[in-house]
Amino acid sequence: MFHKIIIANRGEIAVRIIRTCKEMGIRTVAVYSDADASSLHVKLADEAYPIGPAEAAQSYLNMKKILEVATRSKAEALHPGYGFLAENPEFAATCEKHKIVFIGPPSECMYKIKPKHRARQLMKMLNIPVTPGSDEPITDSTSKRFSKIEQIAESIGYPVIVKPSGGGGGIGMFVAGSRKDLKDAVRFVEERGRKDFGIPSFYVEKLLTGVKHVEIQVLADKYGNVIHLGERDCSVQRRFQKLIEEAPCQILSPHLRMKMFVAALDVAVALEYVNALTVEFFYIPDTQEFYFNEVGSRLQAEACVTELAANVDIVKEQIKIAAGERLSYSQDDVSLTAHSIDCRITAEDASRNFFPSPGKITGLRLPHGLGVRIDEGIYEGYEVAHDYDSLLFKLLVRGQTREETILRMQRALGEMRIEGVETTVLFHQVALEDETFKSGKHTTDFIVSRGIIQKVQERTRILQRLGNG
Repeated sequence: MFHKIIIANRGEIAVRIIRTCKEMGIRTVAVYSDADASSLHVKLADEAYPIGPAEAAQSYLNMKKILEVATRSKAEALHPGYGFLAENPEFAATCEKHKIVFIGPPSECMYKIKPKHRARQLMKMLNIPVTPGSDEPITDSTSKRFSKIEQIAESIGYPVIVKPSGGGGGIGMFVAGSRKDLKDAVRFVEERGRKDFGIPSFYVEKLLTGVKHVEIQVLADKYGNVIHLGERDCSVQRRFQKLIEEAPCQILSPHLRMKMFVAALDVAVALEYVNALTVEFFYIPDTQEFYFNEVGSRLQAEACVTELAANVDIVKEQIKIAAGERLSYSQDDVSLTAHSIDCRITAEDASRNFFPSPGKITGLRLPHGLGVRIDEGIYEGYEVAHDYDSLLFKLLVRGQTREETILRMQRALGEMRIEGVETTVLFHQVALEDETFKSGKHTTDFIVSRGIIQKVQERTRILQRLGNG
């Protein structure tokens, strides 16, 4: 087992990894930008090193600086978390070259599905249905090449979604509802891909609406053992950013669930995959069909909800697999005997269209109790910077039934107090009260179709009147 691991990330996911490492007796090394000098992950790590200014390109995306710290600190392995360099095969290969174990898939495996269009090609070989779209990455959006982009969009029909090839977690995607929107969409995605992932290429897909976003979590070791940890429902989204996740998915039939499991395991076997893998699907309730969306070759932000439902520490399994150990579980050991829900609490004002709310946290009371877990990157007195994602923490609850889990989450949200910044707590309270959500039949258009933002705005006005009175 490793003696020391460097975490090439920040915020709650860095804290999450540090905690598991400590429970395994492994020393941790944090890296931080100038904006993160007082962050929680820096305080909790055994060692911490500065890597540059706030701009990610000069710090968290700077491979050279991160590897210099890894060498200087004598870390044997590196955990990339999610985002930043987590799905960059060049970074994984560079770690391997420097004899630093990358806690994720081997670079040659990652190259098979990066850029992300390669995963689409693999699905077609495996006879897994894919969303209509381009099968080759687009690396040049000049006027000569743009006509080809227009042809692709016209052939699959508007609206289309432009996705960064190196992206993940819904970051950097943009919808074009018509031909006149396409150029702006391409320009936006190219720039975000270059800034957030260091990869400007992109691809185009048909935008599917009113679908369930279902993910299958897979683990695989170096000895050919491959298992799934069930599915999670990630359908509550805004601009492709997941806001609420739960496991398992309420409305999947046993037959359809098994078909998705088999497809996900087929993908892992075909890739000769090692470590944690997520295979994402769009499920259409009306037709009982599903389409491949994408592959996540890293730890997912929403993996925590699967951890609670399946009672498996995915980060621990990642580390053990990377150290050359066999999986701790067989498929027969895995059972989603509980239900779990994850609410992502961000520093945003949902009543003002999720307007960012950076600032100092002047007061903080977090909920506790049976079945409650918090993955946080903040503390009272912490300064929420505007430079990065606004996620403060993930509030997770577990219950024996879905109804019990919803009630437990509502109780936990009601106990919470965060002062100094606006947050999305009220949004989550309103969403969980909605009858469509309670039924489990909500889809990716839930927030718009159910007027959730308007309900949040009305609740805000009521609370303001009560406060003034």
